[in-house]
Amino acid sequence: MTAPDAETQMQFLFALRSRGVTEASVLAAMEAVDRGLFLRGIFSSRAYEDVPLPISCGQTISQPSVVGLMTQALQVSPRDTVLEVGTGSGYQAAILAKLARRVYTIDRHNRLVREARQVFQSLRLANITSLVGDGSYGLPDQAPFDRIIVTAAAEDPPGPLLSQLKVGGIMVVPVGQSDAVQTLIRVRKTEIGLEYDELRPVRFVPLLEGLGKET
Repeated sequence: MTAPDAETQMQFLFALRSRGVTEASVLAAMEAVDRGLFLRGIFSSRAYEDVPLPISCGQTISQPSVVGLMTQALQVSPRDTVLEVGTGSGYQAAILAKLARRVYTIDRHNRLVREARQVFQSLRLANITSLVGDGSYGLPDQAPFDRIIVTAAAEDPPGPLLSQLKVGGIMVVPVGQSDAVQTLIRVRKTEIGLEYDELRPVRFVPLLEGLGKET
């Protein structure tokens, strides 16, 4: 997969801006991370379209504008430690790695983690730790986290993840009880409780417990 030419890159960034991704640091991170590196086979030619695409293990790589909007909502600062639940292709984690001090990413599919690690290494993203596990329980050994992002839909923001969020921290998670009706939620943890913002409708694969069957 060759890197996008200047015109393709310009169209890619224009599409992001037109869909509400306006934060300069997020746009710079997305310009720096080539989405084409995270796709294989026949879909790699569509890497710079603003569409979700299939990846291994029956999963998808989210459309770039949704990745951008979720990253923007997370309000990552350079000193933050971020937990991502649902590594998938690794694209979201690579963008977060450009913005945060440290990124932990966990996925239930060994193959996805293995393939993502290869891309992280090729990009020399040494501040990502990728793990195989049940992300619905988070990573208590590394908690608390400044930011948590969940790239699969839960019926409610998962309690174990909320407990691993620092006071002052932010979690972004798709919430919904069906594949058809989901809402992207931002949760802020304050001294006195949790504040919720509904951001936009989305469609994500469901957040499942346990480890995935390998293909």
